[in-house]
Amino acid sequence: MSFDVGERSAGGVGGRVRRSYAALLLCGVGVAACLLSVNSASAGAFNFTPGDIVVSSSTYAGNAGTVTVGEALPGGGTATNDGSFPGVFLNANTDGTFGITSPINLTEINPGSGAVAGVLAVPTSDVVTSFSSKSELSLNLSQNGQVLSFIGYQAGVNQLDISNDNTPGAIDPNNPDTAGPTYRVVTSVAADGSISTTTTNAFSGDNGRAAIVGSNGLIYAAGNAGQTKKPPTSVVDSSGAQIITPGVSATPTTPGTQQAGVYNITQNGLPADKTSKDNNFRGVTIANNTLYVSKGSGGNGINGVYQVGAAGTLPTAATVNAALAAGTPTMTLLPGFPVVSAKNATDSSLYSFGMFFANADTLYVGDEGPQDLNTDPNAGLEKWSLIDGKWSLDYTLQAGLNLDQSYTVNGLGYDIATTGLRDITGQVNANGTVSLFGVGATFGTSPLDGDPGADPNAVFAITDNLAAMTLPANESFTTLVAPVLGVVNRGVSYTPVPEPGSLALLGTGVLGLMGLIRRRRRT
Repeated sequence: MSFDVGERSAGGVGGRVRRSYAALLLCGVGVAACLLSVNSASAGAFNFTPGDIVVSSSTYAGNAGTVTVGEALPGGGTATNDGSFPGVFLNANTDGTFGITSPINLTEINPGSGAVAGVLAVPTSDVVTSFSSKSELSLNLSQNGQVLSFIGYQAGVNQLDISNDNTPGAIDPNNPDTAGPTYRVVTSVAADGSISTTTTNAFSGDNGRAAIVGSNGLIYAAGNAGQTKKPPTSVVDSSGAQIITPGVSATPTTPGTQQAGVYNITQNGLPADKTSKDNNFRGVTIANNTLYVSKGSGGNGINGVYQVGAAGTLPTAATVNAALAAGTPTMTLLPGFPVVSAKNATDSSLYSFGMFFANADTLYVGDEGPQDLNTDPNAGLEKWSLIDGKWSLDYTLQAGLNLDQSYTVNGLGYDIATTGLRDITGQVNANGTVSLFGVGATFGTSPLDGDPGADPNAVFAITDNLAAMTLPANESFTTLVAPVLGVVNRGVSYTPVPEPGSLALLGTGVLGLMGLIRRRRRT
């Protein structure tokens, strides 16, 4: 595990400072040393403000020379377009796994004013994302609210086809993507901008989508794995919902991961299909100390929301292995969600992504729609209520999203449209309302696009009446972040809060520091 402070690009503040948390302990040896330590540490630190919103995004970093027309591509075929944006992503027409790695930014936004408080540029030496991979970079706060987590790749910027290559410890020799192997990286960011990373062999042959840190200190992650019809067991075992121990770096012989649960479509009485793809998950969350994942893509399994393990107990390797040995289900589709094979999905089916439990009986789900321009009654933000032990869809919030209506971004060269929502977050307010935020899902409306996943998209906000069970007439989304050329927005969350007793809670004033020293001396 490594710790560092990222780069903040706001108000003229820049640079990057690597430091040890031990430096903060200098505050116990005297005011001068304490002030020196705080000044040097805060020069490049990023201190999140509680109650603000964080949006994960990536900006395309390539140029014409990143890809050369005619060059062999790692996923097969030859390049038809050079590295210029956006035409570079038309190479997906010849290389089905085409993608280019890019840097990750975390933008802090005041949810009331919409003003940007700052941008934390995550060091590319730690982690990068695949620019055109729509389902990556979901954000989740830990159960204690102190760290914000996401998944990326241990790779450099402008590398090709990383998102579908093997991981070093789960090799599929038949994977057509020859870019790697490459570790996936779970990244957690604290309130002071310090970053911790953990490598894993999970999600070999595909991408990790989301991660969250539980109250037991374990990381729970969701994603997909495998590029072939019959991947080896090591690849199958790296798919779906995973348990990852933070700080334990993976090796080619140490997986660094364990399945948190396994679902099979036969559990709901449907014919067996490709089990590894039954576990092709999009989102992850923890509510009431229970782990949940969502599924909303692919032609196998059932789209919807799943409970992983027993209610009120987070799974561990021991409990999962014991349940599997006993033949006990380790994952179940939430009762009330439609039992419909994804093979038979229509425009009216569920395409579940992000989740937010407002309370034990109210669940919001981001639905990205079927990724076309046909009307989908469920695309947007679904609200579900638990009634007599079953979940029932109350309504779907869509007003203000302008679903399936074309919009333009200067310089893009083609039109795109919002089809629904992906990652979401929320907060219950004292007045009985819920503040909700969601990242727009998009689809290109021009044949030039081919929907390669690199469309500029928006981030939306809405306030819902928590008690409502029928669609309120006066609720409508507003745009928190507008689409920008060459930028993709992927995840949204509230900011992490400082650990109790941390300097971030005290500020850097002399009186606060003196108070800390006095308290330490008294104890």
